[in-house]
Amino acid sequence: MGRHSLPDQYGAGGSDPRPRARRRTVAVATALVLAIAGGTAVAVQSGLLSFGSSCQDDPVRLKLAASPDMAPALREAAKQAREDDLTSDGRCVAVSVSARDPYKVADALATGEKADVQVWVPDSDVWVQQVSADSGATQVTPAGTVASTPVGVAMVPSAAKSLGWPKRTYSWMELAGASLQDDALRLGAADPARSATGLLALTQVGTAAGRIKGGDTQAAAVMKTLAQRTSDSDTQVLDTLPRDSSGTEQGNPRRNQALILSEQAAFAYNSSAAGAGSLDMFYPKDGSPRLDYPYTLVDQTRLSTDENRAAIRFMTYLRQPEQRRVLEKYGFRTSADEVSQALVTKAGGSSPQPYAQPAARPADEIALQEALGTWTITVQSARITTVVDASASMSEPVGDTGQSRMDVTKASLLQALATFTPEDEIGLWDFSTKLDGDKDYRVRVPTERLGDRAGEGTQRDLLSAAFSALAPVPNGATGLYDTTLAAYQAATSSYDKGKFNALVILTDGVNQDPGSISRSDLVERLEQLTNPERPVPLIMIAVGPDADREEAEQIAKATGGSGHEVSDPSQIHSVILQAIVAAGARGSRG
Repeated sequence: MGRHSLPDQYGAGGSDPRPRARRRTVAVATALVLAIAGGTAVAVQSGLLSFGSSCQDDPVRLKLAASPDMAPALREAAKQAREDDLTSDGRCVAVSVSARDPYKVADALATGEKADVQVWVPDSDVWVQQVSADSGATQVTPAGTVASTPVGVAMVPSAAKSLGWPKRTYSWMELAGASLQDDALRLGAADPARSATGLLALTQVGTAAGRIKGGDTQAAAVMKTLAQRTSDSDTQVLDTLPRDSSGTEQGNPRRNQALILSEQAAFAYNSSAAGAGSLDMFYPKDGSPRLDYPYTLVDQTRLSTDENRAAIRFMTYLRQPEQRRVLEKYGFRTSADEVSQALVTKAGGSSPQPYAQPAARPADEIALQEALGTWTITVQSARITTVVDASASMSEPVGDTGQSRMDVTKASLLQALATFTPEDEIGLWDFSTKLDGDKDYRVRVPTERLGDRAGEGTQRDLLSAAFSALAPVPNGATGLYDTTLAAYQAATSSYDKGKFNALVILTDGVNQDPGSISRSDLVERLEQLTNPERPVPLIMIAVGPDADREEAEQIAKATGGSGHEVSDPSQIHSVILQAIVAAGARGSRG
């Protein structure tokens, strides 16, 4: 059978009695021969005579890395598998389980180096997606899911009671917004850059915000508040709960009364001596995303046939009723259709909280990247100068929408602007050829803090008006190279150490200024200006069919940035946020 074939047909702990019988016959025959030779005692002492040999003598050994919440359950299952003599093709399956934070495993796999495990069970498919999207990463192959648990908001009883728990239900935006309205209701979460629980909840907030007027600004405010109360992991965020029975711990502003938490984490906390059933659980009415614990083969092409089949064998073993009960004992759900009332109760859930409704639709990769991009610039604050192509070609129509490239670009930039907070610094340049005397570019709005006063309004108001006023220059060509160099010089010279610094250039064509520097000279100058200690990644976005993505990538790469291509200008907002996430990840690894 091939590498992808199913495990052997025998059940857990089962084995074919015939080979065992043959072994017994051979052993008896051997004993007789040795006895006749007068060496029975010597044979026993030397190990030639074996009574009751076991498949454990030569097991297939699997190393499995699991998220810390899942690891204890899988260790118990692995122990039971050894006791059951779980076999694959007649050989025992010996599984060792280590607890590892999913983001750390994802970072290690991203390096492309040989993995030290054959199986990985992170808490969410978002980590598998992240690794799979990196062409240089180690290959990962999802083979199924182990269990699931919904994500909601857990609160100490006093806070839950103030919000009408359990009878009153809330959406994600309403629950998050409650922490903005009430200083006494402090909401904590694990860092979405390191926690799938935090990221999935953040994405739900972002999705919900997109359905209401002014939602983007409100979501950014929620993120800004939440960013001040994040921890690295769900385990650490639980340590921020009050330690007194009243749930208030007055005078200690570091304590949170509410946490974005998985049902399983609330279950484990309430089951512990420290928790003692002290958390109540809200399940948002607009849907709870779920951690899905994908059973993932690591670098499958390097696995031996025995390892591959044994890994699949253990996965099917976990689906047996006895092992499902083990997972449920640790607070995990093992069925999408049946929800254990005892599990929900111990996690702090109660009717009529919608704990049994289907999980929220999984967020797509774009939504996840947008949420993480918004989070990155919200937490760190940003200093970003946006440079927009104003050449005549920007007046070209986009499909049959009746809008030009510039129209759609402006709308996308305004959408992006709404995700920035008053602490962020944003500026605007536009460019064509000889737009300002001999210069191909001009500064429309200097890069300043959005919350600062500017004229009769704020910097945000000024930028909003400037974005709306962008227009193609009649007969204008694309003066890309000189503009890029000038903008990058300005961005690096005004670097702000406390912020995420970047330069975003949008162009729908190639350089058309014959008097400008060459591409090779531009790349060389950019490399000279780049300082790893003061990173300013250039994010260059090639818009439309006339732009050159290869050129954009070459130019941006010189600064540690990235080049992108969009066929539809409405995608600009998403691409900017995705690029910010990528640049932030490279910066943290560097």
